[in-house]
Amino acid sequence: MNTISKMIIPLFVLFVIFYGFFKKVSIYDTFLEGAKEGLITVFHIFPAILAMVFAIQIFLNSHLLETLFRLVTPLLNKLSLPIEILPMAFVRPISGTASLAIMNDIFANFGPDSFVGRLASTIQGCTDTTIYVLALYFGSLKINKTRYALSTGLFADFVGIVASFLIVRLIFG
Repeated sequence: MNTISKMIIPLFVLFVIFYGFFKKVSIYDTFLEGAKEGLITVFHIFPAILAMVFAIQIFLNSHLLETLFRLVTPLLNKLSLPIEILPMAFVRPISGTASLAIMNDIFANFGPDSFVGRLASTIQGCTDTTIYVLALYFGSLKINKTRYALSTGLFADFVGIVASFLIVRLIFG
C-alpha cells in the first residue's frame, strides 16, 4: 500500500504529460500559464488571509474567551456539557487548524473514545470554518456586502454544535 501511494502522483504527472502530448497541447506553456494564474490568485487572496490571521491573533490575545468561559460555566454544568469543549466550539468557525489542535489536545487528555473526544470529533464534522471561508472567498472576489452570509453561517455552526451534543449524548450517553 505504501508503494502504491508513493507512485500515484508521479504516475498522474506522467499521465497528464502523455495526454497533453497526444492532444498536441504545448505542455510547458500551459504549465507556465497555470502557474502564473495560481500566483495571481495567491496575490488576490493574500490580503484577506493576512487580515483574518491578524484579527484572530487580536481576538485570542484579548483573553475574551476565558472571560466568557467563566461566565457560562454554571450553565454548562447544569446541561452536563463539558467545559473542555468550549474552546473548540468557539474557535472552530474561525480556524480549522486551531480547532484541530484543540481536538488533538482533547484526545491526548481524555482519549478519542471519551464523551468529550466523541463530541469534539462530531463538532469537527458538523461545523465549518465560517469566518475563514467568508474572509477567503469574499475577500478574493472583493465582495464587500456579505448580507446574511455571516449570520447564517454562524447560526449553522451553532446548530451543528447543539446537534453534535444531542447526537453524542443520545448515542453514547
